[in-house]
Amino acid sequence: MASALPVPVIGLALLVTSGNLLLPLRQVVTIEAKMASKRDFFQDPEVERLLMKHGFRMHITNMGSREIAQQDHEGYDVVFPSGQPAADLISRERARANRPVLLYRPFVSPIVLATYRDYAEVLTAEGVAQRLPGPGGRPLYYTLDMRKFIDLARGKRNDVRRDADNGYRWDEIDRDDRVRNGNKILAQTSDICEANSAGTYLGLVAFVEHGNDAPDHEAEAEQLARKIKPLLVEQGLPSSERAETYLSPDGQSIAPVSVIYEHQFLAHQIRHQADKGATDDERVLLYPSTRFVTEPQLVALTDDGARLGELVSKDPELQHRAMELGFRARNATGDAAGDALTRFLTERRIPVPTTSFDDTRAVLPSLPLLEKMIEIVGDCPDRTGSR
Repeated sequence: MASALPVPVIGLALLVTSGNLLLPLRQVVTIEAKMASKRDFFQDPEVERLLMKHGFRMHITNMGSREIAQQDHEGYDVVFPSGQPAADLISRERARANRPVLLYRPFVSPIVLATYRDYAEVLTAEGVAQRLPGPGGRPLYYTLDMRKFIDLARGKRNDVRRDADNGYRWDEIDRDDRVRNGNKILAQTSDICEANSAGTYLGLVAFVEHGNDAPDHEAEAEQLARKIKPLLVEQGLPSSERAETYLSPDGQSIAPVSVIYEHQFLAHQIRHQADKGATDDERVLLYPSTRFVTEPQLVALTDDGARLGELVSKDPELQHRAMELGFRARNATGDAAGDALTRFLTERRIPVPTTSFDDTRAVLPSLPLLEKMIEIVGDCPDRTGSR
């Protein structure tokens, strides 16, 4: 009898376990990426599993959004800054070099001010914050009057300004001895020279201080930046992620109010509900009455990057996982961003954040003016230098 000849298999790998022939192994492509806070999504173990199922493995270099925009992207497939300004910087520079990019917006996440219940209640008693409707008597969400909040930081209270331009401290407005904190009333951000969340908050403060309008020319922008600088750097500009500090056991003693993204708070509440059967009632959100919804854009630099962008924007499993991580997903079914998240939170008995349609929509300065203001407020190094 003739012996059986080996059958060649070209371009196909087979997985064999315990003598059983299983499914073919898909070729795995490693995506080189630079990302800011949205790496939360791609470093999630379930997202990693789903991406691997589609033949993708991620290798992520972590850095701030503005830092991403300022660096060379040779050898990378995607970059994912957390907001539109940094993505616009990248797109413009690539267009000038005749190397256009593709942009994908798989989800959105508003800028919020994260705090603790006692501080939110102090602001409520002062008339600066207002509880948003929710189940039970302990709301997770409040609206924050940005004009009044900035006035407290400026030293103005109930339309009366101190003789010296010196901001109020928490223990000065705390009538019920809730917080016993002598620090100035400010919202802390990540490093303004690096982080989109900090740059966006700068834009919010500038918008309010400029009479709910963005500056139109360079001299106006520079003057406004110097005016608001004390409101943003009085307590320093830590470079670490604010959400990590806020969610840590010692967060309350480090920073009573932190600028973060909504998805970071909701992801914490989703985990807390799953682990303990209840929400974390001591941590709450302040939604600024002057709002700016960030539009994070995945910038595809290569064909593989574009394939990844299409996948995370349209794949139902990945979109669902984005909701489980607190994002307002822009899914392919036609639902508005946030509708599916509302249903998801309701099913898990987690209060759904609701904001008023009367809130003012903030407008950021033009990109060159915003860059100039960031450099002034943060004393940032020259863009050609390293950080």
